[in-house]
Amino acid sequence: MALLGCIADDFTGATDLASMLVKNGMRAVQVIGVPEAGAPIPEADAIIVALKSRTAPVRQAVGESLAALAWLKSAGCSQFFFKYCSTFDSTEAGNIGPVADALVEALGCGFALACPAFPVNGRSVYMGHLFVGGVLLNESGMEKHPLTPMTDANLVRVLGRQTEGTVGLVPYATVDQGAAAIRKAMTGLKEQGRRYAIVDAVSDAHLQAIGEAAENHALITGGSGIAIGLPENFRRAGKLAVSGDPGALPEVEGHTAVLAGSCSRATLFQIGRARERIPTLQLDALATPDARALAKQALDWVDGKLGTVPVLIAASAPPEVVAALQAKLGREAAGALIEDALAEVAEGLVARGVRNLVVAGGETSGAVVTRLGVRSLRIGGEIDPGVPWTLAEGSGPAMKLALKSGNFGAPDFFLKAFASTGAA
Repeated sequence: MALLGCIADDFTGATDLASMLVKNGMRAVQVIGVPEAGAPIPEADAIIVALKSRTAPVRQAVGESLAALAWLKSAGCSQFFFKYCSTFDSTEAGNIGPVADALVEALGCGFALACPAFPVNGRSVYMGHLFVGGVLLNESGMEKHPLTPMTDANLVRVLGRQTEGTVGLVPYATVDQGAAAIRKAMTGLKEQGRRYAIVDAVSDAHLQAIGEAAENHALITGGSGIAIGLPENFRRAGKLAVSGDPGALPEVEGHTAVLAGSCSRATLFQIGRARERIPTLQLDALATPDARALAKQALDWVDGKLGTVPVLIAASAPPEVVAALQAKLGREAAGALIEDALAEVAEGLVARGVRNLVVAGGETSGAVVTRLGVRSLRIGGEIDPGVPWTLAEGSGPAMKLALKSGNFGAPDFFLKAFASTGAA
């Protein structure tokens, strides 16, 4: 029976969380969207429901999250996790606050911690402020994000503007004292009537302590880093058996490719590094603002190139090009154009024998797995922190997918991913 039920607000975030749980000893399965009533329950210690709710209208995001919670309850889960991005991606209206409010109310718990820290990927929280790679969130490039620009690094303020409750802080000095001190501080905040506590964390040791302190919490919210400390709680309670390799996946024969839709700095660097080694096509959506035409360009280009060497097809672009496309089409239409084009390309690549596919970008990943009819992902070992290979389960052919959050991965991520399949 599943122990931990997770709700992720995008597909790459879901695999990021699942990878962290597998790395720390839990068998994890990611399901795509809320399963239908009566759907079989995966054999796993943790089930992650991947939604595409990060930038959805608030009412839709809340409704889908509550439906996911109800299904996870029916699957027997005893603790729940609302996973959002480690850069706290959201707008002034949500969706982090409204979804968390709805989950708190549905569970009747009255309180939840919030911690997006992921130190190994350069995300840390100090005195309630989120840092990315040593600089404040609003100076990290996230202030130019095309969908969720983050212009305030103070998470107490950011979450406070989104929730009907109030937000407190468990500061570094308390966190550094360990689990007992953190637990006492959170209890105190709850007794004061706070609905949430932003919890500082600058190291994995802090995340372990926070996880231990939240052992009896019905709901935990945060980035995948906070999941480091959760499996040990279940082991300590005798609920989680030791397994040999919870991330073992079979090899899948076939061509390899990468689709990049993210416009983050990290992904742009990764494309640049990969371009030096493998065939790369840069799509120009500004010159060809038509999804079907862009997909045809990509598939015409790829014909004859698939073989022992991977290929890379990118619609990623620097901020000024993204801004120009949004000015021409509108923000939502510009995003949908890239998603639709790359989803069609993915379908064409699979028809041409691609069986190992890397997808960069949360929205792009959601569009691709939906188009490919993937129902669930069995989580394997990680390529880089927060990005695992997964085995896709659905109506199509057996294949492995790596869904990468735009901001994640080292500069050589794509080459590293290909090397792990034996393709480069």
